[in-house]
Amino acid sequence: MIGPKHIKRKLDERKAANAFRSLTLHEVGVDFYSNDYLGLAKLRFENTADEGATGSRLISGNSKIAALFEQESAEFFNSEAALLYNSGYDANLGLFSCIAQRGDTILYDALIHASIRDGIQLSHAKSFNFRHNDYGHLEERLKLIEGTVFVAVESVYSMDGDQAPLKEIAKICQRFGAYLIVDEAHAVGVFGDVGQGLVSSLKLDHLVYAKLMTFGKAFGSHGAIVAGSQDLKDYLINFSRSLIYTTALPPASIQRLRFLLNEVRRSIARRTKLFNLIDYFQNETKNSGFTLIQSHSPIQAVVIGETESVHKKVAEINQAGLIVKAILPPTVEKGKERIRICLHSFNTEEEIKKLISLL
Repeated sequence: MIGPKHIKRKLDERKAANAFRSLTLHEVGVDFYSNDYLGLAKLRFENTADEGATGSRLISGNSKIAALFEQESAEFFNSEAALLYNSGYDANLGLFSCIAQRGDTILYDALIHASIRDGIQLSHAKSFNFRHNDYGHLEERLKLIEGTVFVAVESVYSMDGDQAPLKEIAKICQRFGAYLIVDEAHAVGVFGDVGQGLVSSLKLDHLVYAKLMTFGKAFGSHGAIVAGSQDLKDYLINFSRSLIYTTALPPASIQRLRFLLNEVRRSIARRTKLFNLIDYFQNETKNSGFTLIQSHSPIQAVVIGETESVHKKVAEINQAGLIVKAILPPTVEKGKERIRICLHSFNTEEEIKKLISLL
């Protein structure tokens, strides 16, 4: 059957802009593209838990192991309670679609993740962005708004790798009585003495209303939790549609998350090596001549600013056996097309040096 005309038209537009997406496999090559920052994705352990979930958490999919993991997560992430979701996307969609009511306002960083934007669109709240990491602009916005306000930021931004000025943002939110929500997807496992994330490492937990922790990055698995108060957890169980109306994670997946929580806690050597490699990359690229977004996280972005040039350079690097990815509009702003490099504890200085020479 021939589909609607707009389907082919939109695909043709993407192809004409050299921004057409497709699924690719990279079975051989040095990993500079995955979010497996600590190299935990390939760890194996004996898992005897059930493989089937059988239903949603509110029907038959709840389990002792899910409740236990939520309790362990709450303790690990310095919160009163934690609620498990199937993915970070599900968690953000479920949280932001229901947390604000009609007449409330959500202020969000201009570079916030698409899952948060989608959740906000499903809510009945008013919403406005503020300039990326510009807490002065956030304060200007807050001065003009009355009623209940939620502020959404990421602690480490997925496409730039830079960190939010959380101390300043948290203090401003406290002064205006706004509820701060922090997506820690790319910070959890990496930052903090035992990998609790950037909020805890900065001792800001008491100033943050909710934290989102995903397990698909440094944990090398999948799923996510929203960490906050017991009231917040109860509210989400009652009103968060992406939790209520989906089949739960199977017990075997949750058992793996329990295993990985312990691995992250004791991955001090992995984190130390990771940050040593980040320092090495930064030092080796000081006089490189290419545009590098300032970041002291595993995410390093080389801005090229032209789609065809990005594709060409990525192909050259991949052909040399190092796997990187092009990031194009609409994921990033036009003119800021880039190569996104992810560093890992299992990379070597020799591999990084080869990558820099190719760049």
